[in-house]
Amino acid sequence: SSPRPTPTSPAAMGERKVLNKYIPPDFDPSKIPRSKAPRGAKNGQIKVRMMLPMTICCNTCGEFIVKGTKFNARKEDVVGEDYLGIRIFRFYFRCTRCSAELAMKTDPKNSDYVVEAGASRNYEMWKDTTEDDEAKAKAMDEAGNEMRALENRTEESKREMDIMAALDEMRSLNARHAGVSNADALRAISSAAKTEDKLAAERDAATARAIFNEQRANFVKRLDSESDDGSGSDDDAAKAKKSRVEDAPKVSVVVKRPTVAVKAKVKPKAASPPPAAGLGGILGDYGSDSQS
Repeated sequence: SSPRPTPTSPAAMGERKVLNKYIPPDFDPSKIPRSKAPRGAKNGQIKVRMMLPMTICCNTCGEFIVKGTKFNARKEDVVGEDYLGIRIFRFYFRCTRCSAELAMKTDPKNSDYVVEAGASRNYEMWKDTTEDDEAKAKAMDEAGNEMRALENRTEESKREMDIMAALDEMRSLNARHAGVSNADALRAISSAAKTEDKLAAERDAATARAIFNEQRANFVKRLDSESDDGSGSDDDAAKAKKSRVEDAPKVSVVVKRPTVAVKAKVKPKAASPPPAAGLGGILGDYGSDSQS
């Protein structure tokens, strides 16, 4: 039998830094059970680590806890309270001196926090002074200038319209996300990936086609010879040969024949008989010369 792999052997170890995970084709995210509550959660409360957003004074021992103090808190949703669809959270923490429980909650309307129980918030002069100063300066500026008052009202109405548009967009986004399941999200991602792959393949095919056509224009077509295709019939070969002969350019050919000197044969004349002696011989010779 083969030895059992040890925890440190390559057969038992997996990749530590996994970038890609296998997803089977029959994977159905809707069948995944809901995850349990976060570790340490109790009665809908979650333990968080946060910093104190303002300076407070403990009502039990009078200890001042300054802004920026880090502490562990329990966070929960405030039931039945919200601001324009924005949830409000409550935090429970303890005093650093007497361990009395303190509570505060968020205030999304003013972008601030409100102390609920166990402590009181210190008076922050710069907040009230800034608000009053801005109101007084604005009233004094608009007192003798109607155009300035009109501009301020226009800016305020525009700001309110922008805020309402942003809130409507957030509500529609939350409603859309609330009705989208994991299967729909995976289906949308896969369809987008397939569409992108298809477009990329079409672009590659168009590029390859253009390059092929450009190179094909520079090619010189070669005439097929009889030995290129041995499977054709004799008629096809004859037709191809005839077309090649007809397509060939006309060439004029001049043939020079060698001149041969011909010697005429002269027939030898027959030897004339010797002349006869006397007058008869002379006459006979005369007659032969006249005939000739």
